[in-house]
Amino acid sequence: MTLDVSEAMGYAPVPLGVVLVGITVWALVWLARYIRADAMTRRSIRQAVRIRRTWKRLAQMLKLCATDKMPTALGSLANADGKPMKPRILVPTLRVTHDAYGVIARAGCLPGVGLEQYQKAALHLADAWRCTRVAVTQNEPGSVVIRGVRLDPLKLPTEHRPTGEVPEKVALWDLGLDEYAQPVSIDLRQVPGMTVGGLPGKGKTSLINRLLSDWAPAPWVQFACADGKVSAAYEGDYADWVQRMFAFVGDDLEEANKLFRRLVNMRRVRSTLVRDVLGAKSMWDVGPSEKWPLVVLIIDEAHTYFRDHKGSDQKTKKLAALAAENARLVEDLVKKGRSVGILVILATQKTTGDAIPTFIRDVCPVGLSFAQKTAEAAVAALGEDIREWPDANPINLQDPAYVGVASMNHQSQPGFTRIRTPYVPDEWAAEIAHATRHLTADPADLLPAVDITKIDPDDDGSMSSVAA
Repeated sequence: MTLDVSEAMGYAPVPLGVVLVGITVWALVWLARYIRADAMTRRSIRQAVRIRRTWKRLAQMLKLCATDKMPTALGSLANADGKPMKPRILVPTLRVTHDAYGVIARAGCLPGVGLEQYQKAALHLADAWRCTRVAVTQNEPGSVVIRGVRLDPLKLPTEHRPTGEVPEKVALWDLGLDEYAQPVSIDLRQVPGMTVGGLPGKGKTSLINRLLSDWAPAPWVQFACADGKVSAAYEGDYADWVQRMFAFVGDDLEEANKLFRRLVNMRRVRSTLVRDVLGAKSMWDVGPSEKWPLVVLIIDEAHTYFRDHKGSDQKTKKLAALAAENARLVEDLVKKGRSVGILVILATQKTTGDAIPTFIRDVCPVGLSFAQKTAEAAVAALGEDIREWPDANPINLQDPAYVGVASMNHQSQPGFTRIRTPYVPDEWAAEIAHATRHLTADPADLLPAVDITKIDPDDDGSMSSVAA
């Protein structure tokens, strides 16, 4: 049975019509997404279209192509006259997506065109794509990710609305967006201590406010706070959070000393019971729970509690003894509290040795700093390596546009990165604190009773060492 030519021509419009319908639907969907997008995202959409359209020419201009002089099998068969064949120019594939800040392109690698070549071309890509900055990374063999931001995320203040839901991952702190508008988080499991530095009003307390807002709904965490800026809880930034804290003290050194000693005693009891209660050497082997929660101690304006008081009068001597004892107790928590689930967060303006003793600061593996005035303060907050990363140095964050921007040593990549931390309005934080207040419990009350004097007969929990 043969098919007449006229019949075949009659069937031709059917697949053609299907193709046209598909193109029309795709165009309508694209147009609808474009119309519904905000102004910033629409600019990014147009930017992505222009990048796709010009990629082949641009790749060749930037030498991001490979030359293949070997003819294909089909080309060899077609070359009947035996003349030398022209080499082929291979252009890497490019898939481009967009967001409000710019574009994310995934480019293929070719022989001789890999991560190093793309990174060398980053500045030229930024100019050609009209981006503020471009970063090239590789998350899998055979391709690279090119992130281009048209707008500087560091200069665009953001807000964070807490969900009120229990975090999906334990002890993961979502900080904000980096300079390429990518989310940044730090894993605080197995972390005994963290320092946060920066000038007043640059974002330290707001950063901690987000941690409280995000973690408060979790029954596996309990909070305590020593705030050196105030004398009473109702005066300070943590007034709403006191109901979600099992302990709070102000700038009174003696009250702070009692809190630190109380936590050290709890640490010692936990260390004694960890194997019997959890069946493991470290709490992190099983993870925190409602009965054995992660204890987060926030020490804001930490220099208040450790400052070396100079003077020969009785009152000054007592303050100096209390400050020295406070440093010893906090050192105990940082050096010995990790395995039993204690995390200490120390915030102060300058994390120099006179504000946070070096024997405490240097064992805190995570450091973060908002704007600083001096190179000395930047080095104290982030270490000597920050001198090799001038773009990320916090002394460059003093402009008011950078309020809420911090520098940190990123856990998952070399060097330092800058982060835009979001602001959590007080009313949103208060809602979370009120809704989660029923979860507050003293971690010491959740432990079996233990005679602390039998753990260490030389320490009865008294204040004898500072009473003099």
